[in-house]
Amino acid sequence: MKYIFVTGAPGSKWSSVVKNIYYSDDIDRGDYSDSRTYYHDASGTQDLMHLGAYFDPGMEFGSWFEELDQNSKGMCEAEFDRPWAGHALGGIKIIKSHVFAAQIDFLRETWPECPVVLIHRPNDACLGWWVRCGHFDITYPKYNYYSDLKQMAWHIDYQNNQILNAAANADTDFDIVDNWHLCQRLGIAPPVNHWQNYPRSDIKVAILK
Repeated sequence: MKYIFVTGAPGSKWSSVVKNIYYSDDIDRGDYSDSRTYYHDASGTQDLMHLGAYFDPGMEFGSWFEELDQNSKGMCEAEFDRPWAGHALGGIKIIKSHVFAAQIDFLRETWPECPVVLIHRPNDACLGWWVRCGHFDITYPKYNYYSDLKQMAWHIDYQNNQILNAAANADTDFDIVDNWHLCQRLGIAPPVNHWQNYPRSDIKVAILK
């Protein structure tokens, strides 16, 4: 398994799901840099919430991922691997993108050995949390691609719909209860000193393998 793909709409708290598996000994954290971080206090305490490379339109990586399925496997992997250039530590790379929500079938067909993690929260909850976390002032990842709040709401609705449809088509439930359970399902070691209960965090998590 070379990659773990992760997708969720803005405000789905998908970054917390990634953060709490990122420190597994099986994950390659060579994509980390200080410039690829963002702290916020939406939960009441200032905390590091965004870390590692994000792939999306308007970002340094994945600017063309809305058309991911129009490109070869080799071209996609070259882009997946770019944040680790010269810094790969060995292990599995987490590749996360909001726009993967509309590329789930392509990901599963092209990389059948790599799981796709789906994160879902209701549309209004996503939009409200994203605004609380900093909205267009979020420094990483950048959200200028979404242009305004109305467009953001549309994209959240669309991405959530794609995620729910993919889970339903695969007859997959959002039944993963915490990050240790997720690590078990992914076949990776659980991280030390990182634990997140998904129902308590108002998050639903599923995995397609």
